[in-house]
Amino acid sequence: MILSTLCYLQQEDRYLMLHRVKKENDMNRDKWLGVGGKFEDGESPEECVIRECREETGLTLTDYRYRGIVTFVSDRWPTEYMHLFTADGFTGEIAKVIINQYKDVYPELERNAAFVMEQLALEETRFAKTLRQGEKEFEKIYNNVQNTKGILESILNADNKVSLFVKLDDEIIIINKHQEV
Repeated sequence: MILSTLCYLQQEDRYLMLHRVKKENDMNRDKWLGVGGKFEDGESPEECVIRECREETGLTLTDYRYRGIVTFVSDRWPTEYMHLFTADGFTGEIAKVIINQYKDVYPELERNAAFVMEQLALEETRFAKTLRQGEKEFEKIYNNVQNTKGILESILNADNKVSLFVKLDDEIIIINKHQEV
C-alpha cells in the first residue's frame, strides 16, 4: 500500500505542473502532474504535502486546502491512497525555482536563465492579450446566440477535433471547423 499526496498549485488562472522525466522506471514518466509524493514514516497528509511542495518546487505553502482522497487499485501496481490538495497561497518565485530544480535535466535553462525569464514575461503578456481577445470574441458570439434565442453547441468527434456550431432557429452556422483540441 502506498500513501501519497498530490497538490495543484494555482496562481490566478494558472496551475503549476511538473514534467516527470528523471526516473527511468517511473509509472508517471513523461506525464505532467501536480506536485506531491509519498509519505515519510509518521507523516500526516498535511505534513507530507508541505514537505513535498518545498522539496519539488522550493515553494512554501501558506494557504492550501484538503480536497479528498483518491484510491488507485491495479493488478500491476500496489494500491495507492492519494490525498488531494489545492493551494493558492505560497511564497517563492516559480520560474526561478523551476530553473534551479531542472538544471540537471535541462542545463540550457540555467545557462540562459536571464533570457528564459525575459521570454516567460513576454509570453505571459502575449498569452494574457490572446485570452482577453478570445474572451471578447466569445462574448460577441454568446451575446448573438442569446439575443436570437439560439443554441451554442460544441461537438467532439471521433478524430478528437472540435467543431463549434451556432444554431439559430433552423439555420446552422459553423464557427470553426475541425480545430485541433
